Amino acid sequence: MCPAARRRRKASSTASCSCRRRSGGRGPSCVADTTETQAAAPTRAEALQALGEAVRMALPNGTVEAIAVERGAELVLRIRRDGLLDTMTLLRDAPHLAFEQLMDLCGTDWPEKPLRFEVVYNLLSLSLNQRIRVVVATDAATPVPSVVPIWPCATWYEREAWDMYGIVFEGQTDLRRLLTDYGFEGHPLRKDFPLTGYVEVRYDEERKQVVYEPVTLTQDFRNFDFLSPWEAMTTLPGDEKVHLNRIEGPKPPADKGTQP
Repeated sequence: MCPAARRRRKASSTASCSCRRRSGGRGPSCVADTTETQAAAPTRAEALQALGEAVRMALPNGTVEAIAVERGAELVLRIRRDGLLDTMTLLRDAPHLAFEQLMDLCGTDWPEKPLRFEVVYNLLSLSLNQRIRVVVATDAATPVPSVVPIWPCATWYEREAWDMYGIVFEGQTDLRRLLTDYGFEGHPLRKDFPLTGYVEVRYDEERKQVVYEPVTLTQDFRNFDFLSPWEAMTTLPGDEKVHLNRIEGPKPPADKGTQP
């Protein structure tokens, strides 16, 4: 047999055998195996719930009060105030958690609850690509432990929470106002804070300085015109000239059979 015939038959035999293995086997490329693997894999919500349970088991009993997966993709842990530092240290240092970054710290106000304030911590793990939200409840008098020893960037966020809500952080040495002016009274993001505030600021021409005065509402009820500017305007400047500058067209010729 010539060499050309042997090479041609070998190529044909290899292609046919390879095609037969792909179509008849149960390898990773099989559609049935891919469907079964996807069905057996846990969902996103189940994986987050398992992560929350792992955190609960690693902490002392009762530290985690509730575990929730909100909107199917956000893990939320509600913990006791006295267990905050232990929880945050575990979330940062445990290899299977590795939440290295504190992305945000903010407050919420629920005046109808005995513990009206909630401090919300949003953590991010870059190495494991996962997020978690930790919530701690408190009131206006009870301080929350500061997490500055764990994440130094929390100083800015804790000052903002104190300025806006009046939440006190124990161990925070730089608890000063951040967004409001010097001498500001109250905390503007509390639900019971008046929308108009307590004082108003204006520039006094006589004193040549900015002065603070009690709020005076000279007009309690106002009449609002909800029409658009084009609907409310019935005449436009220059409309009176239209009638003065109008050019009259030629008059039709009078009939000869009619008397003027």
